[in-house]
Amino acid sequence: MAVGVLMPKEGITVESCIMGAWKKKVGDAVKEGDILFSYETDKAEFECASTATGTLLATFYGEGDEVPCLVNVCAVGNPGEDFSALDPRGAAAAPAEAAPAPTAAPAPAAPKAAPTGPVAKAVIMPKEGITVESCIMGAWKKKVGDAVNEGDVLFTYETDKAEFECASTASGTLLATFYGEGDEVPCLVNVCAVGNPGDDFESLRPGAAAEAAPAAVEAPKAAAPAVAPAAVAAQPATAISPRAKNLAERANVDISLASATGPNGRVIERDIRKLMEEGKTITEQPAAAAPAAQAAAPAPQTDAEFEDVKFSSVRKATAKAMMKSLSTTAQLTLQFSFDATQIQQYRAMVKPLEGDVAKISLNDMVMFAVAKSLAACPDLNANMIDDTTLRRFKHVNLGFACDTPKGLLVPVIRNADTKSLLQIALEGKALAAKARDGKLSPDEMSGGTFTVSNIGSFGCEAFTPVINPPQTGILGVCNIQTKIKSAKDGQIVTYPAMGLSLTIDHRVLDGAPGARFMSTLCKNLENFMTLLAQ
Repeated sequence: MAVGVLMPKEGITVESCIMGAWKKKVGDAVKEGDILFSYETDKAEFECASTATGTLLATFYGEGDEVPCLVNVCAVGNPGEDFSALDPRGAAAAPAEAAPAPTAAPAPAAPKAAPTGPVAKAVIMPKEGITVESCIMGAWKKKVGDAVNEGDVLFTYETDKAEFECASTASGTLLATFYGEGDEVPCLVNVCAVGNPGDDFESLRPGAAAEAAPAAVEAPKAAAPAVAPAAVAAQPATAISPRAKNLAERANVDISLASATGPNGRVIERDIRKLMEEGKTITEQPAAAAPAAQAAAPAPQTDAEFEDVKFSSVRKATAKAMMKSLSTTAQLTLQFSFDATQIQQYRAMVKPLEGDVAKISLNDMVMFAVAKSLAACPDLNANMIDDTTLRRFKHVNLGFACDTPKGLLVPVIRNADTKSLLQIALEGKALAAKARDGKLSPDEMSGGTFTVSNIGSFGCEAFTPVINPPQTGILGVCNIQTKIKSAKDGQIVTYPAMGLSLTIDHRVLDGAPGARFMSTLCKNLENFMTLLAQ
């Protein structure tokens, strides 16, 4: 007899959890103690181990679903055993479905029938980082009917920070693709099917089970056409991806008319675009009112005086991070400058040389000096854990802002305080190149303890860089201006002054410690040859 595996209850106040990724799929052998899935509360993420041994017969919830504690999440048993009584969704829905037509009750069992022939293998959308929930499909490198070897690149995809390639996890023929270029695809969802010609792949299509369910109630709807519109309107508005919802609002499309093709019956962007192609807007719903609505609509503008541009995924992520930074931290910016004579002299000395040393830039020297100077102010080489806890780091993981065609990215040079000037220069340039090409991995943009942002090459004299939480500070590098100062003999002389803007989290440190750090940094840069010798 099949048994249910419950959603654990993590703490007395926890009433429900959010489903994470399934570590086993239906049909897999399961032993007691095997990890079945991950889940999270509002505080932490956990893994659920199986409490039974057998075969994973069914899963009742998908990634992202909110599941009440101590409710069956899946069924484990022997193949062929009945598990319908364990399904918390079926138990609640059975009375409603049985009322209009008792004889139709066995109908929902039909979609559970397994394919009679061989089944192809699915290739899923990878999950690039713990915070990534969905990816945007790029270009297909193979087309349906092409031969595929394990390891061949099938398609490209991108997160809000970088672009990647997905390699096939199976060999055979590409039998079907379930998403197209530009579609938003949830992570760990089937993207295509690979197998032998004739293998079943429809059972792998996302939403296949959800699409089969409405067929079971088709007969009652035909017998009572008066309630059909109410059934359409009852489609839950929450079962739609954010990308699809935004498109529907912009295009004035009635979401209730969409045929969901996404995972777990979710409406996704291509469903909305199909409605747009069919012209099914909200104003067209009532047949009698359609002519009036069309007559009242303003004439289309042939020569618009403006253009509406939606944020890219990188711009959305940046906007969210900047708003969070300014609304959750107390930021104070200090403006300093230093005599850049020595760093300019060093740059002039290495520029004519052969090899990699000639690539060292003024910005590389500033980052080198920052990494060496942060030991003087450990509160700046730190992360805020919560409102009352500061985590100081023993080494400097130095982030640097990088302007790319997709927007602002921040690669991280790890253990920068232990590296030479040449190592920082070469590693920084390699990371910047990957950022511009969209090839940075999430790991290469995480774990920063302090950040440097340089816009001096654009002529910026001073600015207020915004902290990248949970960091406690960020340094802005400005341009070089000619200033004057008094020489030892009382004469007035000119010198090249580079501006520096330090923003600190005033919750963590006050202006005086921040100013002392800047004094140390400026001294190290003004005596750069001495710093190199240390």
